[in-house]
Amino acid sequence: MDRLTSMELFVAVAELGTLNKAAEKLDISNAAATRHITALETRLNVRLIERSTRRLALTNIGIEYYKKCKSFLAELDQSEAEITSSAVEPEGTVTITSSISFAIMHITPLIPKFNKLYPKIKINIVGANRYYDIIDSNIDIAIRTREFEPDSNLTIRKLATTHRILAASYDYIKKRGKPKSIEELEGHDILLYSHANNPRNLSFQKGDEIKNFAIDPILETNDGQIVRAAALGGSGILIQPLYIIYQDIVEGRLIPILTDWKLPELTVNIAFQSRQFMPIKNRLFIDFLMEDFKNKEYERYWNSIQ
Repeated sequence: MDRLTSMELFVAVAELGTLNKAAEKLDISNAAATRHITALETRLNVRLIERSTRRLALTNIGIEYYKKCKSFLAELDQSEAEITSSAVEPEGTVTITSSISFAIMHITPLIPKFNKLYPKIKINIVGANRYYDIIDSNIDIAIRTREFEPDSNLTIRKLATTHRILAASYDYIKKRGKPKSIEELEGHDILLYSHANNPRNLSFQKGDEIKNFAIDPILETNDGQIVRAAALGGSGILIQPLYIIYQDIVEGRLIPILTDWKLPELTVNIAFQSRQFMPIKNRLFIDFLMEDFKNKEYERYWNSIQ
């Protein structure tokens, strides 16, 4: 039997006092109503209603169950009303966390268009170069550059793949020269982003050949934009993902170095809580971000840099 219908029927019986009136209210037959109440008591293994020839009366435990059913059904009605309202015109706040660089380059530029489409949805960006616990920190959406999440309660959707690349400004290369081999990096000024995976050791690959290089940086920082600014200013060679420096390379502000050697691939993912019923505001932003990445073909452009 349908448990929700049984609960609705039981509440109607409690309030109307007869099974006939309750059945009429729910537009079901008296026989079906009787089966629902019997199935409900059988499942709970308790007597909820004392039956007499004149009127039905709730038992003590039936009174308690009525209160719980009434509260549950009211909350369900309220939730459905809110969802229906949101579906018509979605509203609320979407809290997103990502690295500061990603937020600046790939989230902030989208907000005006997203707000025009959904004026009642507000965006809260938590820029951080560390990974927040999504559940404990009340994060709706997180942008990560790792293959999997240690928390099995999270779902990930891939945005794109990319890789880190070495690059420096024209002024730096004019002054210090352009390394032509991994060994030649030894004599250069390296700018280090400290939150990269195993940041002080680079593992390069060309075909089946692998070479490792240990970094002794002249500058170390926990923010990708500081590394980028230092490289643009001619301070040294950076190692950063293409989603941060692609435009600088295309427009000639930075020059790629040792592109015949590849660093490990990075996957840019969206992570969020695994829920059967995701808030529509969250789903709308996730779909909007994924559609933007698809339309702009970021993955194809990033991986075209050789």
